[in-house]
Amino acid sequence: MIVAVVGVTALRVWQVARVDDQRPVDAVVVLGAAQYNGEPSAVLAARLRHAAQLYADGIAPRIVTVGGGRTGDRYTEAEASRDWLIGRGVPASAVEAVPEGVDTLGSLEAVAADAREQGWSSALLVSDPWHSLRARTMARDAGLEAWTSPTRSGPIVQTRETQARYIYRETGAMLFYELTHASVDTASSGLG
Repeated sequence: MIVAVVGVTALRVWQVARVDDQRPVDAVVVLGAAQYNGEPSAVLAARLRHAAQLYADGIAPRIVTVGGGRTGDRYTEAEASRDWLIGRGVPASAVEAVPEGVDTLGSLEAVAADAREQGWSSALLVSDPWHSLRARTMARDAGLEAWTSPTRSGPIVQTRETQARYIYRETGAMLFYELTHASVDTASSGLG
């Protein structure tokens, strides 16, 4: 039974990773990843490029960047992302930073609270393909009408070995979330 549950979860991670649910929404939400002194990592930059294209295509009137910072950081992931988007031509009025959360769950709960305050409810989540199922599940649990549009570029989607590793990791993180409705300990696991 355990093998079947793990297998079905891995299949769901893989299936959702292959789907791009682009549709008109209230906001494109870019999930955070590492930034270095205000400069997005290659993983985060791939997500931001994809979000900027979705905005240019008219999918949503706003992009919401998320992610907090670590002790000693001068920038949060959300701030570095906002600055990157504005620096590449997205109007400042169309980009909102929600610099909260040290993991996917905390960030999405902060976005959902912000959405309720501002009166919007639907979001297209931009992350890596393998992260899509868990992110969408967490966003929906937080009260957002959520779909995913995973990035198809960047270091996480380059090789079969990397893809297999991330499917394995996300399967474990998804199972943990389904059992506990809590985040994996990001400090020790790197799963978020």
